[in-house]
Amino acid sequence: MGRGRGLVIGLGLSLLVAACGTPTTPSLDPYQQELAWEDCGDGFECAKLAVPLDYTKPSAEQLAISVIRLPANGDRLGSIVINPGGPGGSGIDYGRAARVVLSPEVRARFDVVGFDPRGVGESAPVECLGDAELDAFLALDATPGTKAELAALESGSRAFARGCQAASGRLLPHLGTVNAARDLDVLRAALGDDRLTYLGKSYGTYLGAHYADLFPHRVRALVLDGGIDPALNRVQLNEGQAKGFSDAFRAYAEDCVAAPDCLLRSRTVDGAVAELAGLLRRTDDKPLRSDGREVTEALATLGALTPLYDRGTWPLLSDALHEAANGDGRLLLRSADQLVGRAEDGTYTNQTEANMAINCADSPSPRTTADFAKAAAESERRVPGFGAFIMWSSLPCAFWPTPATTPIRPLKASGAPPILVVGTTRDPATPYAWARSLAAQLESGVLVSFDGDGHTAYLNGSTCVDGLVDTYLLTGRAPTSGTRCPKIE
Repeated sequence: MGRGRGLVIGLGLSLLVAACGTPTTPSLDPYQQELAWEDCGDGFECAKLAVPLDYTKPSAEQLAISVIRLPANGDRLGSIVINPGGPGGSGIDYGRAARVVLSPEVRARFDVVGFDPRGVGESAPVECLGDAELDAFLALDATPGTKAELAALESGSRAFARGCQAASGRLLPHLGTVNAARDLDVLRAALGDDRLTYLGKSYGTYLGAHYADLFPHRVRALVLDGGIDPALNRVQLNEGQAKGFSDAFRAYAEDCVAAPDCLLRSRTVDGAVAELAGLLRRTDDKPLRSDGREVTEALATLGALTPLYDRGTWPLLSDALHEAANGDGRLLLRSADQLVGRAEDGTYTNQTEANMAINCADSPSPRTTADFAKAAAESERRVPGFGAFIMWSSLPCAFWPTPATTPIRPLKASGAPPILVVGTTRDPATPYAWARSLAAQLESGVLVSFDGDGHTAYLNGSTCVDGLVDTYLLTGRAPTSGTRCPKIE
């Protein structure tokens, strides 16, 4: 799950920030610590939180978790912790965007707190490959049609797993969402809150749901926007996401072909789907040009998926596909780079590596290339166009050096107060069915549905969603489960 080659759950805004602050003196009890906040510019404060590397041996070794907060500017209720998704999305970056991530009403009453989960960004980041090696890995053919393409994909995936073990082997066994949820509770205590108020988007819903299941009586209000179904394994998640992107592309195409200035050559939805498939096939044989870098089929596919996250970027997809049809892949490559965390100078954030490492830690995957090939073929039959690509994207997990540790089961969070789950009906990265399932699993789950496009719903144009979420965060009063917010006209 998540953006990158692991794949594609959303990360929210990406802003550059360096967290400051130093760890407090580690204690035998991680809950007995105070955060030493330091000014880190633009009204923000930064600190380091000490958590155990291994919760079964809490005094053996600590990790330093980077934390950032924007203090409340009104009658303070407490803190709200936010997570942008991924896995691999930086909560420090997301915290820096607090002024656009939450409404003014919520920001006034809460200190807004972001943190980089373990393995991410500035919190003991996973390292696997150098920048040039990541370039080569991400460009590999992810729909192998020949023995040579399959061998190259397998070799690159093995190298990815070996690189993670070589550079981050001590950390890998202690990644995974259960440990991140335990870190979140240590953070809650260090913030001085008896109960957690939290907004998690995309993968952040998976983290939030595990928190609620582990610590149901420490929940105040959790908003899980763009829900993930914790009862699904890696193969099921990949296929569900492929279906989400397929449906989202059809929604984009339907919107485009209805407009007189649509740049797609076809004037029907089925024709537009065929147009994209044909473009990607041609790119498989002959990469597109783009200022010295080849735009392979894999990069072109990532570039086509990225604008589907936000309905406001659909015109960019039209422009990119129009240029690609004429052999120019620059716009597709720019979108792909945005998705995987590659800067213009060729350097990467660690989001692709963290995404893969956490996904492999969280969910059992097929353990052989042959099993992945079978799953990819079956997924492609059911979801033509994206099924095989997204399934093959997890191939490094077949060679992962540590086993998956997160239980694959429904999460009930028995005894928790109402938990608000928000689902968008045509969400490309976290299909609406996942949100519906998550809300049903949680004993106190409350589902709000948004008839909309794009990834996640809060502050995405629906005043209906925004009002329901704000009221819940400010008062703890949840709406009636099954409430539906209408399409934005």
